[in-house]
Amino acid sequence: MALLTNTSANIYSVTNHVSWSNSTFMGGKFTALYLIDSCQFLQLPAKSPSGDKFRTRTFARRKSVKKWTRDERSQNGIALESTEKGLEEERVVLSDKSSLEDNSVEPVQSTLNNIASRSDVLQACTVTSGLIAALGILIRQVSHVASMEGLPILDCSTEVSFGIEMWHLELITGLVILISSCRYLLLKTWPDFAESTEAANQQVLTSLQPLDYLVVSFLPGVTEELLFRGALLPLFGMDWKSVLLAATIFGVLHLGNGRKYSFAIWATFVGFVYGYATIVSSSLVVPMASHALNNLAGGLLWRNTSKPAK
Repeated sequence: MALLTNTSANIYSVTNHVSWSNSTFMGGKFTALYLIDSCQFLQLPAKSPSGDKFRTRTFARRKSVKKWTRDERSQNGIALESTEKGLEEERVVLSDKSSLEDNSVEPVQSTLNNIASRSDVLQACTVTSGLIAALGILIRQVSHVASMEGLPILDCSTEVSFGIEMWHLELITGLVILISSCRYLLLKTWPDFAESTEAANQQVLTSLQPLDYLVVSFLPGVTEELLFRGALLPLFGMDWKSVLLAATIFGVLHLGNGRKYSFAIWATFVGFVYGYATIVSSSLVVPMASHALNNLAGGLLWRNTSKPAK
């Protein structure tokens, strides 16, 4: 019994937290039976200090094992569910990110697809300007012949000539300042007009070289004024009603190619100003020069301030 007490004391001093349930001698060998609620095993020496051999057997309650197994499975299930939820959230985030990237790429790709090449722009400008000039010249010549034949038609070639005087230069300068200033203010205050202008400029001007701006500014400016203020305006009559009618046609024809109704309204206003200047000066040079210089100023302003699509 002294051995049992000795051994128990030694074991208790080592473990301290282990509760003994029962102790018996079996055939000279010591067997210690105790209950634990966890799966921690204490390894003891094979022999006691007195030389007797003993072995330690640890038994856990069956209910404790079942509870531990159930808790372990529950924790594994929660961890698995949390992992699956995290993966699902990650897939959603990646899907949203991919969608945002696709949406951001589409407008840029669409813009790049709409940009015309340099040769296409110059060719279209030359051909279109040639056709407009031919139509304007034809109307002026037909009106001249009809007037000479005594028909009640104004002679466009005499009503609006190509003459120029010194004060016309001042008028041209004033028109350029007026129209360029109005355009700049509208670009800052009218988003729809700014969007229309940007779309049209980006489509036409992006691929051009600096010297090309002279071509796309002066050819349309000269030929359009030859048709609208040099032919249609005197054909309709040299008054403000004819000015408004010619300006309205001029504005409507500026729809398309990314230009919205806001741009057509702007073109109508500009056409009205050019028409009024034509009546005042009786010179086709005034609207031609003003139109061309305003085109050049607008193109150079866009080139120096815009961000090209990448």
